[in-house]
Amino acid sequence: MTDVPSDAKGQGVSVEPSLHRVMGPWLLLLFIVGDILGTGIYALTGQVAKQVGGVVWLPFLVAFIVAVITAFSYLELVTKYPKAAGAALYAHKAFGIHFITFIVAFAVMCSGITSASTASRAFAANLSGAFDLGLSGTYGITLIGLAFMAVVAAVNFRGVGESVKANVVLTCVEFTGLMIIIVIGLWAIGAGEGDVSRVMEFHSAPDRSAFWSVIAATTLAFFAMVGFEDSVNMAEECKDPTRIFPKVLLTGLLITGVIYVLVSISAITLVPPEQLGEGETPLLKVVQAGAPNFPVEIFGFITMFAVANSALINMLMASRLVYGMSRERVLPEVLGKVHASRRTPYIAIGFTTLLAFALISFVGEVPALGGTTALLLLCVFTVVNIAVLVLRKDTVGHGHFRTPTLLPIVGAVACAFFAGPWTGRDPVQYKIAGILIGIGVLLWFVTVLVNRATGQKPAEPEMADIGGAGPVN
Repeated sequence: MTDVPSDAKGQGVSVEPSLHRVMGPWLLLLFIVGDILGTGIYALTGQVAKQVGGVVWLPFLVAFIVAVITAFSYLELVTKYPKAAGAALYAHKAFGIHFITFIVAFAVMCSGITSASTASRAFAANLSGAFDLGLSGTYGITLIGLAFMAVVAAVNFRGVGESVKANVVLTCVEFTGLMIIIVIGLWAIGAGEGDVSRVMEFHSAPDRSAFWSVIAATTLAFFAMVGFEDSVNMAEECKDPTRIFPKVLLTGLLITGVIYVLVSISAITLVPPEQLGEGETPLLKVVQAGAPNFPVEIFGFITMFAVANSALINMLMASRLVYGMSRERVLPEVLGKVHASRRTPYIAIGFTTLLAFALISFVGEVPALGGTTALLLLCVFTVVNIAVLVLRKDTVGHGHFRTPTLLPIVGAVACAFFAGPWTGRDPVQYKIAGILIGIGVLLWFVTVLVNRATGQKPAEPEMADIGGAGPVN
């Protein structure tokens, strides 16, 4: 990477002029599908099955519905403000309060770190399972996860250039892995193997009703839908965003929703829910059960490639947002330092990597990390849904998509509901999120004191600094 400013995806790499206003609907569709497919479905299918049993597909379906409702809010905002991408900037336009803008931006940054930490854990578990390394113990997986994150940090420091077209290749790899699961499942069903009846079997904890079990499982499954909000940063690269963006984003969500439901059905048909919920490599178990002669190393490699890409992009985004917030003088100036030769924000990279190390070491488990990512984003999505309604009074000089007023209201209520403790969400997720946001607030106050002492004021946020949309899956 030759400079710090963001690329078309807002992930902290250089923009190629050739991408400007040349992105058609098919390339945009691949970009959106690629951002959503990834770590969530690969890592959390078993944990969702542990909550609800055979109807593992249902929480993914509910999460899909909530994501689609929120997507309508993003569609109005991105077509209304095609250059001001990102939840933090939408919040600033709506409320004009620097602290709220900062909290939203920092929450998005933290969600990127928790998502990358989830991916590192999934990478380690699949490496051990695919190549029979016997590292199922906590310490072995943790050490591999830390080593993997260190490599990500090194690559991030060196600088990575990623174009939208490269995303096509990565999407194909992720898509191939999930299609393998679907084909294996359909083949087994056609051959009379597995147990299709499990698809409608519901199991929940004795102290929890069916409704609240589905709600609790949905709080995890929502992590699999992460990524659709990242596509708003592509508005400037689209030929006609107002016309093509709505239909393409909704089509991308529909495709991934169908894939997730089919993967869930294939998985539960071949592997009982109690076995699927053990360990951190649920889809690897599906391959072993449905196609024992299939080279499991190949599927393991596909999974590792998918989650490794997610981790790298998320850590790029997180370090870029920290760098950008430092430039806006809402975080300490030292976090905005750029390396003289690599021209990468090395202090911000170090800061975000240390947070990831702490999460991998002291939290470790995929459900806690993935659930925290979903928690942070559900809070951000609540703000975005409210911002849509607040910004209705702000008129612009061009036509844009307008979502029915009921949808952002339902979206705000639904996202706030799924973020609440009444869902059965593991309390550790609130602790993790609270500590991360607490670190941000502490740094904010330190910066405020320094600004007052030096006579500086926070700058108005700009897309180049905090326009990043959010983590990818």
